[in-house]
Amino acid sequence: MKVFYCDRFVLPILPRSRFPAEKYSRLREKLSTSDGLKLEFIEAPAVSRKEIELAHHVSYVERVIHGELSAEEQRVLGFPWSGQLVERARRSAGGTLAACRTAVGEGVAVNLAGGTHHARLNAAAGYCVFNDAAIAARVMSKVHSIDRVLIVDADVHQGDGTAEILQQYSNLYTFSIHAQGNCPRRKATSDLDMPIADGMGDIGYLRHFREGLERAFIASRPQLVIYLAGADPYVHDRLGRLNITKDGLKSRDQLVTDQCRLSHVPLAIAMAGGYAPNIDDIVDIHCQTVAIAAALHAGRF
Repeated sequence: MKVFYCDRFVLPILPRSRFPAEKYSRLREKLSTSDGLKLEFIEAPAVSRKEIELAHHVSYVERVIHGELSAEEQRVLGFPWSGQLVERARRSAGGTLAACRTAVGEGVAVNLAGGTHHARLNAAAGYCVFNDAAIAARVMSKVHSIDRVLIVDADVHQGDGTAEILQQYSNLYTFSIHAQGNCPRRKATSDLDMPIADGMGDIGYLRHFREGLERAFIASRPQLVIYLAGADPYVHDRLGRLNITKDGLKSRDQLVTDQCRLSHVPLAIAMAGGYAPNIDDIVDIHCQTVAIAAALHAGRF
């Protein structure tokens, strides 16, 4: 199975930041030494400016590329601007797009980054510069004639940017399952939103997730699924507000791969959020997501 990475393009490590940038390199290192996983690691290509502009306003892309974000915009983003940050954002989005292109031919592929779902039409937010899922969905629809794309966003925060960007495209369906009381404070409107009560554990969460997934598949009739497999619903996540165990997250991932297998729908996976104090917990959760995807790939539907 093809796995795309961009951890060579290092994100800034900020004092008091809750963003665990180290997780990306540690994730690839652990996967590369895992027995039984047949993975092909490929450095993610950068999306082109033309591809970015299918999802973001031209003026916003111009300001990002040329370092014209204001101090307040950089504060909301959570990172200071740098050329390295821009290249990282382009390759993070490129990894999801490459996973989509690969999945169409091979059934499933994974981006070890991505999940930057807070980036809006003309604004960065919450560590997200360019919205990888929205860019990939637009490119696959416009360039590769994939008429119907379903985005399953299981990050613990609502995919507000993705919902805003794609709301005008009836063939690109957004499903977000997230902690109701979590940020962003002002939610957008996805095609299907499933807010979960703070503190919910595995049983209730998986019941809601299964229901939402079935509804999303029926409504969207997807030809491609982009899955944001957030590790942040985890019980010990600093930003999570839910009480989902590692086994619960494994079952969640299995529901997605089972549904794609039964429906014969290609699946592209991005890792999305994870902010547990112990980075090993985040890496473990992402590794089990990749392992489940690899099992799907080995079965080739």
